[in-house]
Amino acid sequence: MSALFSRIAVVGLGLLGGSLAFAARRRGVAREVVGATRSPSARDRALREGAVDRVADPEHAVADAELIVLATPITAMPEVLRRVAPRLAEGAIVTDVGSVKGPLAEVLPGLLPVGARYVGSHPMAGSHERGMESAHPDLFADAPCVVCAPAGDADGERVAAFWSAIGCRVVRRDPERHDAEVAWMSHVPHAMAFAFAAALAGAPPGAREVAGPGFRDFTRIAHSDPELWADIFHANHKALAAPLQAARSAFEALCSAIEAGDANAVLRWLESARRALYPAPSGGSAGEARATSGTPVRDGPTPKEIDRAHE
Repeated sequence: MSALFSRIAVVGLGLLGGSLAFAARRRGVAREVVGATRSPSARDRALREGAVDRVADPEHAVADAELIVLATPITAMPEVLRRVAPRLAEGAIVTDVGSVKGPLAEVLPGLLPVGARYVGSHPMAGSHERGMESAHPDLFADAPCVVCAPAGDADGERVAAFWSAIGCRVVRRDPERHDAEVAWMSHVPHAMAFAFAAALAGAPPGAREVAGPGFRDFTRIAHSDPELWADIFHANHKALAAPLQAARSAFEALCSAIEAGDANAVLRWLESARRALYPAPSGGSAGEARATSGTPVRDGPTPKEIDRAHE
């Protein structure tokens, strides 16, 4: 494909930033991909494996770049942008990979010089793994990426084209709606996995010897970086309140039915929960959809789809 950008700067070469640089360079999205990282090992691997054309400090990495991607932790993004802002070219577009958009949309635009523009992004393609050593160019294949700009916005269209070019499926959301939706789809599942992991302190000795695939699948995301997720939970605490309460209430209802020995109530609860995973099309039940659809309705996601759930 022809290059969408002359130069892209990726500030932060961890799992997401490194994978993004890999994908952009492999797919020819830019004529030059410049990375910035404080980690000598990340720098060495990025250069050795060809993820970037060169590595520089953030101020020099962003110079003359048409697209700058902030791939640092959320809490570090304002200070990074403040540092590099004087070096941004006229017309430069700044985007990011942050899991929470509202606070960034409030702060980052005010740090830009005249002529530069911020368009928030969030690729839903993370993993419990971390670091440049885990980066790979196919991380974003078939993954949704939220772009916080309306259709038709010129800079937003360029950012959307970038994510599409590295394999993402672009979804448009404003920052508030994004934060509300990812609270349900990503942040609460992580909170619940961490909570169960914490509860394991009370498990009988030797219990881990009988752990099977269900344990592995449920606890996988509890291996994620605690510092990263502490930042995410704090940044999105307002949007998290309602889904956390809903999850708490649902779990308490199940616990009550189990503790009461009410098998029928437990079954009804489980059936209701399963239906909630696969909402019926408007105007019909899930069962009717199976009976009338011209194609089979799957009973659940594939393993690849489960692994694609954003971390």
